[in-house]
Amino acid sequence: MDVVMGYLDTYVFDGVYNQAAALTSTTPLPRDSLLRQSLSLFVFIYAYIVAFYFGTAGLSYRFIYDKKQESHPKFLPRQKLLEMACASRALPTITLMTVPWIMGQLHGYSMVYKEWSKFGYVYLGVSAVMFILFTDFCIYWVHRLEHHPLVYANCHKLHHKWIVCTPYASHAFHPVDGYLQSLPYHMAVFIFPMHEYVYLALFAFVNVWSVMIHDGEYMASNGLVNGAAHHTVHHLYFNYNYGQFTTLFDRMFNTYRKPSQEIYDRSRRNSKTVQAAQAQDIDTALPTLENKKTQ
Repeated sequence: MDVVMGYLDTYVFDGVYNQAAALTSTTPLPRDSLLRQSLSLFVFIYAYIVAFYFGTAGLSYRFIYDKKQESHPKFLPRQKLLEMACASRALPTITLMTVPWIMGQLHGYSMVYKEWSKFGYVYLGVSAVMFILFTDFCIYWVHRLEHHPLVYANCHKLHHKWIVCTPYASHAFHPVDGYLQSLPYHMAVFIFPMHEYVYLALFAFVNVWSVMIHDGEYMASNGLVNGAAHHTVHHLYFNYNYGQFTTLFDRMFNTYRKPSQEIYDRSRRNSKTVQAAQAQDIDTALPTLENKKTQ
C-alpha cells in the first residue's frame, strides 16, 4: 500500500494539501503527518471501493447477470436501486473502520514485504493459497456467527433482504456486517508474510469474487468452489453455505447444501413453476427462521 500512496502523494495529494494550505494560510501537512495519512487513506480507499463496486457490479449486471431472475416472485420492486443505495450508505463507514488497518501496514506493523525473493518464489503461490484458506475459514465463522439470534436482526438481516440477488447485492449490507466480513483480509498480513503486489492482487480479486457470487450466473459446478450457485442456496435457504471461496468448511462443520440441478440450468431456474416452488418454500420456512434469529 505504501507504493500506491507514494504515487498518490506525488501526483494527487501533495497538490491538494498545498492548495488547501494556500487557501487557509497555513503550513501544508507533511507526508508523515498521521492526520494527512488518515485523510488520504480514507479518500483513496473510499474512491477505490466505490469505483470498483459500481464498475465491477455494473459490468457483471450488463454482460453476465441473468436478468430473467428479476421476474422471480422474491425479487423486490426497484431492488437494483435499493441494493445500490444500501451499499452507498454502508461504504463510508466501512472505509472509516478500515483505515487503522492500512495505517498499521504503512507503518510497518504488518508482515507485507517488498523483495520478490525474500521467502523464495514458490512461497508467493503458497502465500496466496494460505490467504484464501485463512480468509475462507475466518469468514465462514464470522458469517455463521452473524446468523446467531443475538446478532442477526441488528446486523446481517439487511443483507438477506436480497433473497434473489443482483451483482449490486455484493456490497449491500449493514456497515458492521461488511466490516466484520472484511476483517480477515486485513488480519492475514499481520499473521503471515505476503508480498505487497500479491496482497494487492488478492485484495482486488476478493472484491471481484464478492460480485461474482451474487451475479446469478453459475459458470462452475465444482463441488469445492463456493460459487454463485452455492451462495444462491445461502440466500434462498439461509442456514447453508456460509463459506466465501470454498465449500471446505461448510462440509467440515455440516452446513453444506448442494445446489439443486435447476439452479445450474438456466431454462429450469427461470421456469415459473420452479420459481413459484422456491417462493413457497421460502414463505413456509422464513417465519420460523426469522423468529429463531430474532428471539
